[in-house]
Amino acid sequence: MSTWTRDDDKLFEHGLVLYPENIADRWQLIADHVPGKTLDDIMAHYDDLVHDVFEIDSGRIELPSYTDDPVELEGDSQISFGSNKKNNEIERKKGTPWTEEEHRLFLIGLDKYGKGDWRSISRNVVISRTPTQVASHAQKYFIRQQAMKKERKRSSIHDITTAVDTNPVPPQSSFQNQTGSQNFNFTM
Repeated sequence: MSTWTRDDDKLFEHGLVLYPENIADRWQLIADHVPGKTLDDIMAHYDDLVHDVFEIDSGRIELPSYTDDPVELEGDSQISFGSNKKNNEIERKKGTPWTEEEHRLFLIGLDKYGKGDWRSISRNVVISRTPTQVASHAQKYFIRQQAMKKERKRSSIHDITTAVDTNPVPPQSSFQNQTGSQNFNFTM
């Protein structure tokens, strides 16, 4: 197993871009592009790279950040695995908000299957959501129900407690609050 420097990695990455998959003798050409590396070194390093990218994509290891970038290569066609974010800034994955229809289906499923049977609710009623998403929604819903006795800050989809829409939506003018911004009140 050979030792790879950051310079070797950059030359290897440049070789990957320079010699696409459809070129005959690709691996030998890349080996010739990286001084001191054999064909076996290049192929083993590529296998390691594919494995590392898979591990990063699956969330098992963090994306590496390199502070030095000493190798200057010709052209703009370099492979980059980094992002423009600061080193400690992690982007939070944001889910798709639940619709009122999905919430009403959740309430029907809750009534039919009971608290805790998130898999049945997901499979049979709210089929657009996974059991984990249903469980998370339920947790927020029950917390909101407990907090209803206290002063509410703003309306939420979790305020809907019945699957049947019994209250008409108020006219548009009643959506304005004293600051002039909209306050969306969901029907219960």
